[in-house]
Amino acid sequence: MIKQLFTIIFLTLLVGCQPASNKQKNILQTTEEKKNEFAIIIHGGAGTILKKNMSDEKEVEYKAKLTEAIKIGYTILKNGGTSQEAVMKTIQVMEESPLFNSGKGAVFTHEETNELDASFMDGKTLNAGAVAGVTNVKSPIELAIKVMTDSDHVMLSGKGASEFAKEKGLEIVDPSYFYTERRFKSLKRIKDKEKTELDHDDKTAVFYDSDIKNAKFGTVGCVALDKEGNIAAGTSTGGMTNKRWGRIGDSPIIGSGTYANNATCGVSSTGWGEYFIRNQVAYDISAQMEYKNSSLKEATKDVIQNKLTKLGGTGGVVALDKNGNMSFEFNTAGMYRASMDDKGELVVKIYKE
Repeated sequence: MIKQLFTIIFLTLLVGCQPASNKQKNILQTTEEKKNEFAIIIHGGAGTILKKNMSDEKEVEYKAKLTEAIKIGYTILKNGGTSQEAVMKTIQVMEESPLFNSGKGAVFTHEETNELDASFMDGKTLNAGAVAGVTNVKSPIELAIKVMTDSDHVMLSGKGASEFAKEKGLEIVDPSYFYTERRFKSLKRIKDKEKTELDHDDKTAVFYDSDIKNAKFGTVGCVALDKEGNIAAGTSTGGMTNKRWGRIGDSPIIGSGTYANNATCGVSSTGWGEYFIRNQVAYDISAQMEYKNSSLKEATKDVIQNKLTKLGGTGGVVALDKNGNMSFEFNTAGMYRASMDDKGELVVKIYKE
């Protein structure tokens, strides 16, 4: 009996004294359960998106386009395709739709032009590519991937990015391709209000700030996990209506608008870019998972609902971890979003629920 007692005490002490690294591994094994062999998640922007302001026809239109886009990526993944291909093809569907603030539906700058930004990251290699201020490349996300695969750089901008696109044989379009009447009218409304404020009391800055807080950020993004366990993330945008002086937001910045790491997760952001840059939102989510052993849901919630919100930022993220767990997290009234898992279950939502 005494011998058995000593054996029990010895084993208890042995387990209690195991290295911290082994304890962490045990915790990881219990908290990071496999959810999906492959999966895909997308967003089409976040902001003041309210049911009362949306017609039934427009709601159907948005949901149909989100469904079309995500099914493209899902089919690629289901058939054994790469997460890189799935992300690019999915985002291209949204870039070609005037519903979203990317590609064809991009918003206008103060100078009444369209300046496009995009970024992409490969979670396996941690390689990345990005472009900013592009005016004549049909698919900014394709160009961002080309920067990653065919250059020694991570980010190209303006005329240089366009020259690179031409050299690589990407489709070049006349800048008028990106024109939409809806976006142009939005710019005109803002400029008219600015003029009114200037004439009245020079409160342009106050108005501009207020308008951003009540805006809809139609940036598009996608994160995918393929059957090989590789995560990829991409984001594409026209930026902010009435932006000036070559303003660049978070979308083309790795760690702010886009991040992917096979060891943790992939993230695509949408919202008030200046705050996403200051918070390094996308990377922070991955870092919390790596260094704090947070779950994907815990990390996205803390970064968006706590850190971003306290600083005054608005927007959201879609994220997908290495085990196929997915998260939509936003602090706005709505976010255009969709997901599909390896069982083919489709989720499409717009409003906060």
